[in-house]
Amino acid sequence: MKAVLGAVDAEGWLAGATRVESPFHDARPADAAIELLVVHNISLPPGRFGSGDALRLFTGTLDVTAHPFYAVLAGVRVSAHFFVDRGGAVTQLVSCRARAWHAGVSQFEGRSNCNDFSIGVELEGTDFTPFADAQYQTLARLVSVLRDAYPLRALRGHSDIAAGRKTDPGPLFDWSRLITLAPHVADLLPSRR
Repeated sequence: MKAVLGAVDAEGWLAGATRVESPFHDARPADAAIELLVVHNISLPPGRFGSGDALRLFTGTLDVTAHPFYAVLAGVRVSAHFFVDRGGAVTQLVSCRARAWHAGVSQFEGRSNCNDFSIGVELEGTDFTPFADAQYQTLARLVSVLRDAYPLRALRGHSDIAAGRKTDPGPLFDWSRLITLAPHVADLLPSRR
């Protein structure tokens, strides 16, 4: 079901999102303004949707023996602020005021450690599967709400800030479709989109 999103409260929690807290976060640097929104994709097992395993990974409750691929995830501590499933429902895992562990080794405009000044949004998907209409609609609304709450000045894919290391959200993510749904997004994107 598509999310009906409200505002972000003073504690960094989004009205309309299901709250499932991840232990994988810490404090942002005191002087860090939230300026960057990073779009990712994830599916667990790879290419399968609706298993709930991505949320289990983000909360440290994934059974790494449940699928052969999961062996590589043993001990991984990763999170994002938001997860948007194929139906457009939003789960918030980390307060926007905290630093989620989503970007890893990353750089944006000469600044490293993008987790310090970014919000991470994971879309349930892969590099090889088109994203669902509901996900674009939800992401457009989410960008609007977050932009009202924080001084966002850029929206990038994980591949843009971790070039050579990451490929998500992938070649099938339609940036122009997002702009059509939320024209104000265009000024957050590099001109090549």
